[in-house]
Amino acid sequence: MRPEDFQYLSTMLKQKSGLIVNDQKVYLLESRLMPVARQHNLDGLSGLVEALRRPGSDALVKEVTEAMTTNESFFFRDNTPFDSLKESVLPVMKKSREAKKSLNIWCAAASSGQEPYSISMILKEQEKDWPGWRFNILATDICTKILKKAGEGLYSQFEVQRGLPIQMMMKYFTQEGDLWRISPDIRMMVKYQYLNLLDSLSGLQTFDIVYCRNVLIYFDQETKSQVLFKIRKQMHKDSILYLGAAETVLGISDDFKPVKGQRGMYMPSDGDQTPYQKV
Repeated sequence: MRPEDFQYLSTMLKQKSGLIVNDQKVYLLESRLMPVARQHNLDGLSGLVEALRRPGSDALVKEVTEAMTTNESFFFRDNTPFDSLKESVLPVMKKSREAKKSLNIWCAAASSGQEPYSISMILKEQEKDWPGWRFNILATDICTKILKKAGEGLYSQFEVQRGLPIQMMMKYFTQEGDLWRISPDIRMMVKYQYLNLLDSLSGLQTFDIVYCRNVLIYFDQETKSQVLFKIRKQMHKDSILYLGAAETVLGISDDFKPVKGQRGMYMPSDGDQTPYQKV
């Protein structure tokens, strides 16, 4: 790859998605973008860059950005954020939100849907304990193709076996040939929507629980700080934020603080974390 092509692509990807691609990731650009170039009958990555530079290339820019998006997900990934949701967060919020009887949950990088559907299944399992409550789950992602897959709720044998307890697979999925489809009542609990975390989030509602896991690791320090600042503005002071196991707010944002004894759980700095703490 020519240095000037690499520079153009890495700059464009950072501007459009926040993704940082250094010179050690040239292989990633080549492996993911060459199929795009071939699909459009372009002369390799140089031809792709030339096409991207032309006026009216917005659709191609979007296609390239989506091709570089990492869509790695599986049901109940890492377990801890789902265990703490059940054991620590939901019991507290059941009391604190009793007056409005509703919970707004946001999965900020939903990928192929395993995360929001995992949350849906947890809530469904507790349904009888929450009479009259409304659960609103918004799942967003920058990749429209993966959002379409998520909305269909159709998964391979490998995908349903990866992290999903067998009893939940049998209870909430129906086999269709070699694939498994999640039940309509679980699927209808989630609303899918395209969203770029670099854009304004002011059009969103205010959330009680936010999952933004394994996203910040792809951003530089400044972008991480900006995204966290915008997320905080969409939360109450006693709302909960979940980040990935390799992510933290320490040294990045003063808007959040870790919840003591809860791995990967954060809340606004001005909130009282005592009800959620584990000693």
